[in-house]
Order: sequence, then structure tokens, then C-alpha cells
Amino acid sequence: MPELPEVETTRRGLEPLIVGKKIKKILVREPRLRWPVDPIISDRMQYQSIVDITRRGKYLLVLTTNDTLLLHLGMSGNLRYLKHSSIPSKHDHIDILFSSGDLLRFNDPRRFGSLHSFKPSEKHWLLKNMGPEPLGPDFTGDYLWKTSRDRRVGIKQFLMNSHIVAGIGNIYANESLFKAGIHPTRAAKRISFERLTRLVKESQQVLKDAIQEGGTTLQDFVGSDGQPGYFQQSLSVYGKEGQPCPKCDEHIKFRSIGQRATYYCSSCQR
Repeated sequence: MPELPEVETTRRGLEPLIVGKKIKKILVREPRLRWPVDPIISDRMQYQSIVDITRRGKYLLVLTTNDTLLLHLGMSGNLRYLKHSSIPSKHDHIDILFSSGDLLRFNDPRRFGSLHSFKPSEKHWLLKNMGPEPLGPDFTGDYLWKTSRDRRVGIKQFLMNSHIVAGIGNIYANESLFKAGIHPTRAAKRISFERLTRLVKESQQVLKDAIQEGGTTLQDFVGSDGQPGYFQQSLSVYGKEGQPCPKCDEHIKFRSIGQRATYYCSSCQR
């Protein structure tokens, strides 16, 4: 699944290409995504100019003159900017056509992505209860300490809860906990302020490094330019079951936590 660094990489790649463009039409070939695409979305967005593209958690927000497009890449989706229209492939479900003749194409083989539109004055239900951005000023050790005091859930599941913090997905939760030396199953309420402060710092650094390297390509992710991300080459524990820990040479272990693949070093993480 494209996680926060992949989505941010896509946003940064698209920003200079689509900001200022005028939408001519939104062509929806397959409306049956995670949630059905509203059939009036094309009429609603027609002739509106794009003024900005931002991100909230793993969602892309395309701000136009009067409305906002909210897009999620799902488990395997990607956006491609094309100078000219071409014959769509089987999974090219949506084209955002611009007056200039170029377009933005959404490809989603598994159809877990989504596209919505809403007014800037509205608070979309998908965003309403999200926690602070992990790279924003509100995600601090003090915040994590206060929100974790009555939480018995393991710290990995706690960190991946979008109501707590927006957008730290499975790969980066694994990497952040390893860097911070915290065992993924340790109860959130049992972790000290100092260790949570370090976890915030390590989480932010892992995400920044991943963004710098264009995200992580494990199966399907490519950026808006069609290029893969390279952070996979820098992973310390994710996907490395049985391999030596880069810190102590003990074998990396694997277990499923909350139905998510979890990798850790039982010697370095406690």
C-alpha cells in the first residue's frame, strides 16, 4: 500500500505539473472503487482551475477554485501525468482532463482507492477524526505521552491508529520502532516519556529519509513520473526475517500483529 512518503512523493511530483491547470472534464470509466465515485463529480469540477495540491495523512487534496478533490491511492493505485491522451489500460479507471490537452490518469488494479469532492467550507468525513501529521508541529513526545497513558494496546498498533497520528503505515512503524529500540508489542501506557520522545524523533526521521528517496517500492508503488521509490534499500528490519540485525547481529524476527506483518529484533527492542 502506498504510505505517507509515497503519497508525499506523488504530491511533490505533481505540484509543478498540475497547479494552474484548468479542468476540462473528469472521465470516470470505472466508478466502483472503495466507495462509488459520485456521477456528478465531472460536472461539479468542470472549468475549475487547480490552485494547490496538498496532503492529509495518506490522502491527496487537489484544491480548485471552488471545490476540493480528495483522492486516496488505495492498496496499489498510482497517478500518472500524461502530456497526451493514450489508449487506457484495463485498470486506468479515471482521467482528469485539462484544457491544455494533458491529463492526470488514476490506475488502480485492486480498486481500493477513492475519489470524492467537497467544498472547502466542509469537513470531509474521511478526514474529520484524523490525528496530527507526523511531520507537523503537533506530533511531539508530550502529545504521544498524554494520549497513551490509558492505552493498553501495543505501541505498534497505537502508532498506526490514524486517530492518534495520521499516516504512519506498517513499513514505517516497523522501522521507527526499531530505530527507537521499542518492542512493537509493549503496551503504549508502559513506555516512558523519554522513550516516546525518541520514538517521535525517529519516526519523523524515517519518514523524511523515505520521502527523500522517493518512497518504498515493495510491489506496486511508482511515483507520478513512473519511477520507483528507493527507500527499500535502506530498510533495517522490514521484510528481513531471519537476517542479521544491523545493530547486534541477532536474527530479525517476524510475527503478525493486528493482521499486519511485524519485524523486530528481540535483543535491541524492549
